[in-house]
Amino acid sequence: MEPPGVSQVFLFALLTAVATGLGALPFIFVKDLTRRWLGASNAVAAGLMLAASFGLVYEGVGYSLFGTLAGAGIGLVSIILVRRALTNGHGPAGFAGMDRLDARKALLIVGVMTAHSFTEGVGVGVSFGGGLALGLFITLAIAVHNIPEGLAISLVLVPRGVSWWRAAGWSVFSSLPQPLMAVPAFLFVEFFRPVLPYGLGFAAGAMVWMVFSELVPDALEDAKSDLVAVVVTLSILAMVAFQVLIHQ
Repeated sequence: MEPPGVSQVFLFALLTAVATGLGALPFIFVKDLTRRWLGASNAVAAGLMLAASFGLVYEGVGYSLFGTLAGAGIGLVSIILVRRALTNGHGPAGFAGMDRLDARKALLIVGVMTAHSFTEGVGVGVSFGGGLALGLFITLAIAVHNIPEGLAISLVLVPRGVSWWRAAGWSVFSSLPQPLMAVPAFLFVEFFRPVLPYGLGFAAGAMVWMVFSELVPDALEDAKSDLVAVVVTLSILAMVAFQVLIHQ
């Protein structure tokens, strides 16, 4: 099998970004969103993101335990500082047609998922450095994995008044770092490989903070605690099972 070229790596990585937009498709059929549904949506997004963070940590420690933990700490501090900046009047007056409070929450989750995509892009590029077959397998796994991540973003945006197609657009936008980072990571594999655990940890730390600081409290405001607990638990189990299946 011939070694992959730069154009192939970019194209396959771009497809992983496009796959993220598929997570918004269920909202084509969802019309009436009650506050209870909004609470459940936040709970599902929380479960999906928490399970995704577990997967990132598990993958990261395979490269470096210290690097993963250090990256998680940096990610935690970074997201706290960003949130303070947005809360202290430096946030957007609007985002995707939402008011300031909802815009801040939406911007945070899109930002967290976008930061996470940088690491996934490096992962795609590094995997193609091991040959076309390995690169295609990792690309397919990430593309499939991106669908529930797009769903998590849409679950935050759509109940707050964003159309499903704009939610799909923001989902794809959050994954655009993947094709942008895949090419340099492919060309300079030995340089980017040591950076992976830090990036994986960074994304995991930011995601865990987002779950417990934003999504779960919002869910508890709109739905009963028993419902939130059940939905978060089932979402975690579903996402973990999904991750195991696509890596078999």
